[in-house]
Amino acid sequence: MNADEIKQILDLVREHDLAEFELERDGVKIRIRTHGGVQVVAAPPVASSQPTGHRAGMAAPAAGPRGPHPPAAAAEVGDDADTMELAVVTSPMVGTFYRAPEPGAAPFVDVGTAVRRGQVLCIIEAMKLMNELESEYEGEIVKVYVENGQPVQYGERLFAIKAR
Repeated sequence: MNADEIKQILDLVREHDLAEFELERDGVKIRIRTHGGVQVVAAPPVASSQPTGHRAGMAAPAAGPRGPHPPAAAAEVGDDADTMELAVVTSPMVGTFYRAPEPGAAPFVDVGTAVRRGQVLCIIEAMKLMNELESEYEGEIVKVYVENGQPVQYGERLFAIKAR
């Protein structure tokens, strides 16, 4: 499976607003799940080197707001020997992204920070209101996509969390 095929799959998931999609082909298995503002892309390794045929399962769309944001990038699927599952946290609104509670303070989280459900990841200021964005997953921050003080759009990627 090449990058163009994975991109087509991601476009299909977005176009049909699917909550979950799974495909196994030529010894590669890809699973994509979306949960509100958080998107998860997983590619567990397949033990067999023999092609296992074609299997795709789709679930009904999950309830909750959806927008024009793309699923996580194919590059985040991962190549390591362990199953790697990344939860990509996206912005639930348009506003200004802040990594810390106030200027000069330490950021809420940074790459390598272990996070738990309900832990504050950042603040998004919208219409003079400070909105704390909490993690829906337990795991480790592996990527911060936005710089402090930058404007963000609805659905824009903010963090990638290696879920446990």
